[in-house]
Amino acid sequence: MRAMRLIGAGSLVYLLVAALVLSASASGRAVARNNDDGQAIFRYDTFGDEQLWTDVLRMHEVVPTISPATALGVGLKVDVDALPPAVVSALRAGAVDLNDPNVTLDLLRLNAVVGVKGTFNPSGQLTRVGVTCALCHSSVDNSFAPGIGKRLDGWPNRDLNVGVIAALSPALDEATKTAFRSWGPGKYDARHHAFDGVNIIPLNSPTLPVLIPPIYGLNGVGFETYTADGPISYWNSYVGVTQMGGHGSFSDSRIGLSITQKPDLVTPKLPALLAYQLSLRAPTTDGTFRANAAARGKELFEGQARCSTCHQGANFTDVLSGPDPTVPLLHSATEVGVEPVYAQRSATGGYRTTPLRALTSHAPYFHDGSAADLPAVVDHYDTQFGLNLTPAQKRDLVEYLKSL
Repeated sequence: MRAMRLIGAGSLVYLLVAALVLSASASGRAVARNNDDGQAIFRYDTFGDEQLWTDVLRMHEVVPTISPATALGVGLKVDVDALPPAVVSALRAGAVDLNDPNVTLDLLRLNAVVGVKGTFNPSGQLTRVGVTCALCHSSVDNSFAPGIGKRLDGWPNRDLNVGVIAALSPALDEATKTAFRSWGPGKYDARHHAFDGVNIIPLNSPTLPVLIPPIYGLNGVGFETYTADGPISYWNSYVGVTQMGGHGSFSDSRIGLSITQKPDLVTPKLPALLAYQLSLRAPTTDGTFRANAAARGKELFEGQARCSTCHQGANFTDVLSGPDPTVPLLHSATEVGVEPVYAQRSATGGYRTTPLRALTSHAPYFHDGSAADLPAVVDHYDTQFGLNLTPAQKRDLVEYLKSL
C-alpha cells in the first residue's frame, strides 16, 4: 500500500512538473506570438492612417514622381530581405535605374520601403499610401549599400527628413510646408499639430522639432519620452492617432486634446506593440573605447562628476525614484540647462533623466540635438554644475560613456 502511495505521489509530482513545464512552454509561445504580432504591427500596420497620408495629404499622387535615389536622399530605407534574389543581383550589377520613379513603385509593391506601405489597384496604379512605426523608429545596417540593408528595429532614423517628405504634399499651404522643411534630418515636432481624422489642427507655434529617439533598451525604464508624459503605450497612442493619422481614439485633458474615431484601429494593438518594443535590446558597444580611461571615467561618473545622482540603476535614470513610482520624477529645464519650451508644451512641463543606452549609436544628444557629440555633453554639464573637470578627466568620462 505504501509503495502504491509513493508511486501515486511521484506521479502527482510528475504531473505537476509536467504541467508547469507545459505552462511555461505555453507562456513562452504566447510571448513569442505576441512579439511576432507586435513586430508585424510595428513594421507593417498603418492603423488606417491612409486617411491622412492619402485622403488629406494626397501622397499617392507624389510618390509615383519620386525616384529611389531621391527617396534614399531624404532618408528612406530599403529592406534588402524583402527583395527577391533576382532584384538583389540586378542591383549588385548596376542594372537597376535608381533614378526611375517606376522602381520606387516596384519597391513598394515588394513591401521593401521601410515604414511606407502602398496599395495598388488591379491595373497597377498606386491608390493608397500609409506609414508605419518603422518609418521613424527603424533603420538598416547598410550592409548592401547606403540606405539598403537588413532592418534595425528600434534604431532612430537620423537620416529621415520627415518634414521635407510631408512638405511634398500638394494639399499643404506654404507656411506649413516651410515649418515642416525647417525640421531637418532625424527630427520631428510632435507638438506642432495633430490630425483628428479629418483635419490637421494646429497645437503650438512656432515649430520646435526634437530628435527622433531610439526605442531599444526601454524595458524597465518606466517613462520613455523626453518629458515622461506617460508609459510607452500612452505615447504609441498619441503618435499613432494624432501624428501618424491612424483611425483611433486618444484623449489627454492635460494637453486639451481629445480625438474619437470608431472603429479604433490603434488601441487594441497597443499591448502587442508594447511587448515587441520591450523586446528590443540596445546594441552593445562596438568596443572602440579605452578600457583604462573608461575605468577612471566610471569613478568620475559615480564621484566628482556626480552623474550617478540622476543617472541611477541599470537604466541610468532616476525617473522611477520618486515617492510614487507611478508618477515620474522630473527635472526643470533650468536645473539641467536645456531648452525649456518643448517641456512647456508637454503634459508634464519637465524633463526626465535620459537613460544612457548605446550612446555611441545615436548622436547627437539632448532632446533638441544641441550636443553634437559626447564631449559636448560633458562640457555642458561641466559648465552647468560647475564641476571644474580637467581636460583629462573629461576625456576619461567620455570613454566611460562610450562603454555603456
